[in-house]
Amino acid sequence: MMFSWLTHPPLFELARQAKRLPPVWAVLPLALVFMFASQLGVLPILIGMGLLYGFSADGISAAGQSALVSGFWMALTLIFSFGLMFFILWLWTKFYEKRSFASLGYEIGGAARQYGRGLLFGALLFGGAVGLLAIFGCAAPETGGDPALEGLAALGGVLIVFLGWMVQGASEEILTRGWVLPVLGARYGPWVGILGSALFFAAMHGLNANLSGLALVNLALFGLFAAFYALREGSLWGISALHSVWNWIQGNFFGFEVSGSSFGGGMLLNLRTTGPDWFTGGAFGPEGGLAVTIVLLIGIAVIFFWRPNHE
Repeated sequence: MMFSWLTHPPLFELARQAKRLPPVWAVLPLALVFMFASQLGVLPILIGMGLLYGFSADGISAAGQSALVSGFWMALTLIFSFGLMFFILWLWTKFYEKRSFASLGYEIGGAARQYGRGLLFGALLFGGAVGLLAIFGCAAPETGGDPALEGLAALGGVLIVFLGWMVQGASEEILTRGWVLPVLGARYGPWVGILGSALFFAAMHGLNANLSGLALVNLALFGLFAAFYALREGSLWGISALHSVWNWIQGNFFGFEVSGSSFGGGMLLNLRTTGPDWFTGGAFGPEGGLAVTIVLLIGIAVIFFWRPNHE
């Protein structure tokens, strides 16, 4: 069948291995609890940075440090902010749902190939958004930045912080597309899972700085795109890689804001957006603009209509 991956998704079959699943009314509240509980893991890192650099906004962000040092602390912050999610969901699936952790979408078969493909697709996708900005004269090099935090001088920090983005991207994926999507979809149908997980993903970012209406739409659209990607591939390896490289390229390669925030570790390029906020995203970063809307719609079309040789 042409869209069997959507009507009979393998991820939903994995969820049905559970001895019990939570009722529909409990899924999103539980996901919020899991999300906030995971964030507590960063407290030791923030305390450590405060002791070293001072308990201030600059101190706990390692401001004024080299790209390498900043990247090291940024990677640890991301890892400890999001890494606890894997342990929380392992506990939940083992002791409440009575199924394996791998059934959340991290089965080993094909993992390397799917992860590599996700990295490539994510880089091309966000690169396409930057290309649109450049074509319309809405992206230009920023001047007056710190040379120690840009270009080749920042390469070490930029590479180190990618380890943190790997954990961050996978953490959001395992919660939204590994748990919310199949738990809702397995019991109440694919579209309940798809729409529920996409709206929850947007809501997760509802308190981000500089959030606009279009940014919220794009977050939900990314949630739809990611759900389709995960269902099409039948696992989380690819979408985890795509999510991670999307954030890393956005913030540490091109130097844009990532969902309204800036992150340490330096940047290989330092671009700024010019032009109307509705197209560029303004202070939220490109994710808040029409350029990203366009590439996400193209990405969804590719997922639906791309035909590998074996299909």
